[in-house]
Amino acid sequence: MAEIHGNGELPHIPDDLTIVQFMLDTDHPSRPAPRNHSAWLIEDATGRKITFDEINLRTNALANEFSARWKIGKYDSVCIFSPNHVDYPIAVWASFRVGAVITAANPAYTAEELIYQLRTTDAKLLIVHPWNLPTALAAAQRIGMDMDRIVLFNAEESNTKYSHLTLQQLIDEGVKRSVPFIERRLKPGEARTKLAFLSFSSGTTGLPKAVRISHYSVMSNVLQFTTYVQTEKVPDDKKKYRPGDVGIAVLPFYHIYGQVVVMHCTIFVSMSLVVIPKFDFLAMLESIQRHRITFLTFVPPMIVALCKHPAVAKYDLSSVRLIASGAAPLSAELTRQLAQRLPHCSIGQGYGMTETSTAISLPQINQHVGTPGSAGELLPGVVVRIVRPDGSLAPYGETGELAVKSPSNALGYLNNEDATRETFRDGWVYTGDEVYVNEKKELFVVDRIKDLIKVKGYQVAPPELEGHLLELTEVTDVCIVGKPDEYSGEVPFAFVVPSAAALERIKKDPAEAQKLKDKITKHVADHKVHFKRLVGGVEFIDAIPRNPSGKLLRRVLRDRLRAREETRAPQARL
Repeated sequence: MAEIHGNGELPHIPDDLTIVQFMLDTDHPSRPAPRNHSAWLIEDATGRKITFDEINLRTNALANEFSARWKIGKYDSVCIFSPNHVDYPIAVWASFRVGAVITAANPAYTAEELIYQLRTTDAKLLIVHPWNLPTALAAAQRIGMDMDRIVLFNAEESNTKYSHLTLQQLIDEGVKRSVPFIERRLKPGEARTKLAFLSFSSGTTGLPKAVRISHYSVMSNVLQFTTYVQTEKVPDDKKKYRPGDVGIAVLPFYHIYGQVVVMHCTIFVSMSLVVIPKFDFLAMLESIQRHRITFLTFVPPMIVALCKHPAVAKYDLSSVRLIASGAAPLSAELTRQLAQRLPHCSIGQGYGMTETSTAISLPQINQHVGTPGSAGELLPGVVVRIVRPDGSLAPYGETGELAVKSPSNALGYLNNEDATRETFRDGWVYTGDEVYVNEKKELFVVDRIKDLIKVKGYQVAPPELEGHLLELTEVTDVCIVGKPDEYSGEVPFAFVVPSAAALERIKKDPAEAQKLKDKITKHVADHKVHFKRLVGGVEFIDAIPRNPSGKLLRRVLRDRLRAREETRAPQARL
């Protein structure tokens, strides 16, 4: 088997438009409803609905002011340093109007981390939420950015000596101006190489890398998403994705999942998007109930909470029809638990990465619950190779490294030729994920290749054990790593976050801690082959470190464990 193709044919992907022209100025034949179908954005706290006409007006006015006030234009970089905000998409699209590139920063960054991103992308303007202003000021001062190039999403009291313009003030001024720039129409083919985003990869090892994403890449993924969801062979009132549905924007817009799938794909298929600035699980349940949200784009830790948090039963979640998980593997065990708790919901997961901008698979469109353990079905236009260690290509059902060719693929890394050559090869993105694909074109992620644990030559995939342990009500979260072992090479070791009830029992009787560890160890020994048993041990921990997209930072715990083991004298084994 040389290559595996996703099912379906893609429509024409424009290569002479920018993303803002594609979203706001044109009606592509694949668009399921007119651009002014309904409210595009809904502010969670107030319920304020923002229609297409208002978005178009605000985008154009802000673009006017960007150009007139700062001469922001072609090739300039605009950094957004903020949690989600209803004006976030407007800031993005206004930047595209004037030809600029967006680099979105994690609002949890320290000043040092923000400095790295600002310098790497040579940002000319910094758009900030008031919550993040102190960090933004510290970073801007360090790199010598003028204070008048810091713009606030909205005004709040701040204890600084600087007075910063808000987006609303810029929009008010921009409305009054005659257009000070002529928006340029791209030449045929230019959208394929014109940068839209400099999006930073997860950076689980070393410094994050700026991924160069073109306008064509994002438009391609929007049309791949749209084409796929329209293949569902049921009556319109039974479809999973329907014009007029209500989605949720709780995943961060700075991350590629929120940036492309949530901000662009869901709006393009005519959903309204409830924008939630800050994730709080109970508050989010209230938002789902209040706004009658139908489509949830989640990451696995949120799925865990849906399955295990006792408060879920207190909220009316009957409006939810579809839950799509992404950014990290969702185990078959968790999928089954969620299906039992919310049987009316269709459940599945997708797969994507920053370098493929974004999704290459989505939840199975004609299944109520996706095949357990599957990362969904390959999208139209996606071609994959499953590469064996010797470089040959594996057939259906056999594991190997996933390589992807898609019109949505990014262009490479900014100013990093070595990393680009390693990951982007002859039009293919080499993902570093070990996967297999079945004959239904369903993708199954085994693990990151470098995260596999080798026990006496046998490979153990941590997500399998993690999903198994999450079956226990006493386990809230878990991370499996390899512990060095002179006899076996490595053995599985579990970092576990106990449930609140379990912690209360341990507090009352410390002996309960060992009982729980024994139960966890036995749960694996009773159900898994011998080399998957938790020979390395179990350790309780307050929280599992994750990146903002919900992906386990396994290396952090693995390095901590190995450093600790290295300080101990080797123990003889019989």
